[in-house]
Amino acid sequence: MRKCITILALVATSAWADDSKSSDPLFQSDSTLYVKITAPFTTLVKERPTEGYLPGVFQYTESDGTEVNLDLEIRTRGHFRNENCDFPPLGLRFNKSKTEGTLFDKQKKLKLVVHCKKSELYQQLVFKEYLIYRIFNVITDLSFRVRLLRVTYVDYEQERDEQIRYAYLIEHKNRLGKRNDRKEVDIEKVRVRSIQPDQLNLTSIFEFMIGNTDFSPLEGAPGEMCCHNYVLFGNDVDPMVAVPYDFDQSGFVNAPYATPGQNLYIRTVRTRLYRGRCINNPSVPASLQHFRDKRDAVFEVVNSQKELHIDTHKYVVRYIDKFYKLIEKPRDVDRHIINKCI
Repeated sequence: MRKCITILALVATSAWADDSKSSDPLFQSDSTLYVKITAPFTTLVKERPTEGYLPGVFQYTESDGTEVNLDLEIRTRGHFRNENCDFPPLGLRFNKSKTEGTLFDKQKKLKLVVHCKKSELYQQLVFKEYLIYRIFNVITDLSFRVRLLRVTYVDYEQERDEQIRYAYLIEHKNRLGKRNDRKEVDIEKVRVRSIQPDQLNLTSIFEFMIGNTDFSPLEGAPGEMCCHNYVLFGNDVDPMVAVPYDFDQSGFVNAPYATPGQNLYIRTVRTRLYRGRCINNPSVPASLQHFRDKRDAVFEVVNSQKELHIDTHKYVVRYIDKFYKLIEKPRDVDRHIINKCI
């Protein structure tokens, strides 16, 4: 009897447990949501306000055909893409009392990831980064959920043609924490020993899988709080966990503006470089087996993304397939993962 209880406890507390039933309504479906956002886009694009919000309207249709209009507050956000893209990433804020009973029930603040430039190439980048989040959802429930949108942008400041592009919403960190019985940890830096080793190693293997090196689960950029493209979560019982986000610098996305760090000695972001911690090497075999177990589900997610162009789909499949071929060879695992830890 004691053995059964122990097994059940491990399943209940596993970072890889399926907790989809507790997801908010907005993130319970992978179908594309068609929306219209009316806002002062002239100001948003020219002035890039990151502090004060500007008024707007968010419109969509519920599954029963009911048209919903939600008051919206909107601003720009982010760093690199906000400074370098023609169209900035956006932060949306809703009135929670007005969203009750709608698809956006429980939502207050959401990040909207948009196209960087108008070309179709940059639209494909949106799909690829969106796919990364969905693949990580397959790997672990300790991951940010996303929802793909087809957005009609209406600028109420100037008369211009409506712009229609794909974008996606990212689950708020507070909602992710609530799903996993944890809260964000606000800290300047953290020791690797303070983070759950198997969970951190799982994210390290994932970052290697997608060819990403633009992150640190231990500290932020100079002068900023922890962490760089990771969020730390904790509770009063378990070790902290670190959840990654923001993957546009990865080889999987392969954005024209993406460049590897100068101190990494790789020529292109397409080159995989393992950035996992040596102290967590004992977790590598279990992490790799978990990825093997999820292989079919990963490719199913990729193949279900019908918006990908043929060439984009081929690139993504080849890139992921190379990872799976690598982890099947013990010598390559030693060479590219075990011996490359930091």
